[in-house]
Amino acid sequence: MSNPGNIVGGHKANLNNPNTSEESKQHSKEVLDQEFNGGNVDTSSGDKNPNNVAGGLKAYVFPSFQHDLHAYILSTVNNPQVSQDAKDSAQERLNQMGK
Repeated sequence: MSNPGNIVGGHKANLNNPNTSEESKQHSKEVLDQEFNGGNVDTSSGDKNPNNVAGGLKAYVFPSFQHDLHAYILSTVNNPQVSQDAKDSAQERLNQMGK
């Protein structure tokens, strides 16, 4: 099965996209409400995205990668076109990095 977080993320993106139809947005809202508890995904299973794990390992092993990662996350926090939820998540990651 596909990653539920990716599915939820796609539907949430659709809801916030000004270029999608109201019918499409209604469908996404129904899917989120009926299948994903309104968009809340249980992440307690411990399943990790291998790409995220690899990125974290690179950041640990290669300081230059960590610097690039910090810059990327910081740009998310300061981007006016990013949702507040994404900014909050990015800020939390920066705090975890001690930056």
